Amino acid sequence: MRAPRHWQDADNWLAKALTPVASLYASISHVRAGMVVPQRASIPVVCVGNITAGGSGKTPVAIAIAKRLAALGHHPAFLTRGYGGRLPGPLLVNADRARAIDVGDEPLLLARSFPTIVSANRPKGADTAGVEGASVVVMDDGFQNPSLHKDASLVVVDADSGLGNGLLIPAGPLRETADQALSRADGLVIMGRADKADNTIALARSRDIPVFGGTLAPTGDLDQWRGKRVIAFAGIGRPEKFFETLASLGADIREAQVFGDHHAFTDDEAQALLSRARAGALTLVTTEKDMARLTGSGHAGALAELRSHARTLPVEVTFDDPHTLDQLLKARINAASQAGDYKAFNR
Repeated sequence: MRAPRHWQDADNWLAKALTPVASLYASISHVRAGMVVPQRASIPVVCVGNITAGGSGKTPVAIAIAKRLAALGHHPAFLTRGYGGRLPGPLLVNADRARAIDVGDEPLLLARSFPTIVSANRPKGADTAGVEGASVVVMDDGFQNPSLHKDASLVVVDADSGLGNGLLIPAGPLRETADQALSRADGLVIMGRADKADNTIALARSRDIPVFGGTLAPTGDLDQWRGKRVIAFAGIGRPEKFFETLASLGADIREAQVFGDHHAFTDDEAQALLSRARAGALTLVTTEKDMARLTGSGHAGALAELRSHARTLPVEVTFDDPHTLDQLLKARINAASQAGDYKAFNR
């Protein structure tokens, strides 16, 4: 799905009409969360979550955090629900053979970097990560899920969109209020340089929560895109950012095709993209997340052809103050480890 337009406008009639529903949803969620006793994993858990629904850059941040933990000597494994997948898990994702229809697209992307566990039951998934040899779990999403104890929680906010209209789902994009979220956060990661997250930054600093600037930038041979005539297609939370990045590299975007977030491509859609690319002698380019949905066993015909012909624009997150972030992660993990109260879950 794409974010509804009223999520950016608090005065929109639909946003106002849905506010009572949002309040009811929030009350029910709060009561349910209060009834759950978080279980502690057999290894430390670092959660990378967000306050809003979709499009904050959470998954690239999770990958960057896992790489920093690995550089510090840890053996990280990702834990994710596997949004869009039909298998509840817990299971270890095979990046070469698994399909997005089974495990979701984000796990396929994560599994290219470190072992990845898909599990609707977060505590069982964390246990599985430990069995697979991980020394720390990096939890992609699940910040609002109370079932698993988090030893460190980083909240990601996009500077371009901030918290939208500041209202709760479905009136706005918020899963919970910023005040509620930051009461449980150990750090705030701001992606980008725009000013729509300024109020959230101020709130975090008033609570002495460290704020880390993050930048999502393309990697690899960037000169190859200059002057290249392309059809760009994307099914992510903020596809316009992908198109803007391509354009900034000098790509000649002849067509920009937008699909819904987590979109499952069909043979007809693949064939249409291929046909238009051939007719115009254009290069097909997409995101790594979209390519993940085209990768794995089970794809044939036009989908397989699209996978072989399309190119990706790799991106990675860099932090403004990686040393301070490392110190935070080490302090939280060391404190959790010294507590000595980790235990394996009952099977």
